[in-house]
Amino acid sequence: MTNQDKKNINKMGSKVAAEQARFIKKRKHSRDKALQALYQWQLSGEDLEWIKDHYIEEQGVATGDKAYFLELLFEIPSCITTLDEHYRQHIENFEDHVDPIETNILRIATYEFINHLEIPFKVVINEAVNLAKVYGADDSHKFINGVLDPLAKILRPHETKA
Repeated sequence: MTNQDKKNINKMGSKVAAEQARFIKKRKHSRDKALQALYQWQLSGEDLEWIKDHYIEEQGVATGDKAYFLELLFEIPSCITTLDEHYRQHIENFEDHVDPIETNILRIATYEFINHLEIPFKVVINEAVNLAKVYGADDSHKFINGVLDPLAKILRPHETKA
C-alpha cells in the first residue's frame, strides 16, 4: 500500500466520521424537538398535524432528522398505553412522581428501546438523561436513569448482558 493509498483511506475515514457526527447531531435535534412537541400535545391537546406544521415551519425541525421527528411525533401517541406499561413497572406512585416532561422522555426512550435496535441501549439512556438535564427538574436525570437502566435489561436482555 502506497502512502497515497493510506492518505486516501484516512481521508475517507474522516469523511465517514464527519458524516456520522452530523447524523448524530441531527438525531439529537429531532429527539429534542419531538420531546417539546409531545409535551405540547400532552398539555394542550392540540392536533398532531397542527403541532407538526408548527414545529416544521417555526421550530427548526428541518435542520434535524425530519423523518425521525415525524416518526416520534406520530408513533409515540399511537402506542402510549404499551410504552407506559413498560416503564411504569419501575416507578412507584407514577402519577405523583412523574411530570409531563419526564413522562415524554421515558416514552421516547422506551419507544427507541423497542423500535430502534440500531441505537445502542446506552445511547438511548444517555440521550434521555441529557434531555432530563436540559428540560427536567433538578434531579430528574437521576430518576430517568434509574427507570431506564432496569427497563433496558428487560427490553434489551442480550445487549445489556454483553
